[in-house]
Amino acid sequence: MKILTRLAIAVLLTIAIAFGGLVTHAGGWDNFKLRYFFLTKYFNDQNKELDDLRKQNKNPLENARIKLDDLLDGGPGKDGIPSIDNPSFDTAKTTLFKSDETVIGVVVNGEAKAYPFGIMNWHEIVNDTVGGINVAVSYCPLCDTIVAFQRGGSTFGVSGKLYHSCLIMYDRADDTLYAQPWALGVFGPRANVSLAKVPTVKTTLGAWLKKYPNSKILSTKTGHNRNYQRYPYGTYYTDNQIIFPVRNQGSRKLLPKAIVTYVWEADNKKPNNRFSGASLQFNHQEMAKVGTKLVDFNDRQIRARWDKEFETVIVEELDGKQIPSSTAFAFVYPAFF
Repeated sequence: MKILTRLAIAVLLTIAIAFGGLVTHAGGWDNFKLRYFFLTKYFNDQNKELDDLRKQNKNPLENARIKLDDLLDGGPGKDGIPSIDNPSFDTAKTTLFKSDETVIGVVVNGEAKAYPFGIMNWHEIVNDTVGGINVAVSYCPLCDTIVAFQRGGSTFGVSGKLYHSCLIMYDRADDTLYAQPWALGVFGPRANVSLAKVPTVKTTLGAWLKKYPNSKILSTKTGHNRNYQRYPYGTYYTDNQIIFPVRNQGSRKLLPKAIVTYVWEADNKKPNNRFSGASLQFNHQEMAKVGTKLVDFNDRQIRARWDKEFETVIVEELDGKQIPSSTAFAFVYPAFF
């Protein structure tokens, strides 16, 4: 028995050392989790989002906009990344976040709110009401895409699936799956239906509060135990690695994680696995130098400008009305548009 015990201890030590070596080679625990994400499928139910559609006697492949093979397991299962459904808010005086915190700014009917990345990295979707309108504010940490939209009487959650490395959301009313960068249904009853987008701004908390001093700021009192001062994705935001398979990278002219802003409006066509409509992208580094661009977009002229205060690109109609757009890592645009 002593020999068997010693052998067991030796095996466990060997495994522990090998595992530690893998974590070190990956650059830390957070990087390890990303690099070996495929291991999580053995611990989480990766079929729930499609099974929930089947339980409603709905064929998820009927009217599907994308190929099922391209719907990848992201690691956590359905709701494994919990959305925030009853958000609470702080003021400029009570928030725990510093002025350099990156936030998603939203203004609806005169009410301003800010959603810190420190929270969005962990939850990805906040179901909220702004200016009397029910909205969902979504952020994909793997793509740096931000899409806010009117949610009606439903709430949206994180499905656990990815499409070309980006967030797949689901509507809790009918389990329709939506590709977040398109704001478009891709599986389920509302496949091919576009969400009604709300304009957003990616900036710092300090810059946002300078313009909207009375803005509410999403609170860390989320009901979940997370370290909202810690970035959970290791070196992902600053390195050049793309963890999940992404198409059309041969046409990309920028580094994978360079920041762009894109604007898009879908049409009524339904090509499989492709976007249909009008879209444009703007390189932040270039726009910071150029300042303003007038461009033709979807049968009209619009303006893209570099906002010095917010340090981002704002896209607007010529009368100044902001057009919903999204920031993104540079690898996203060729993959989706």
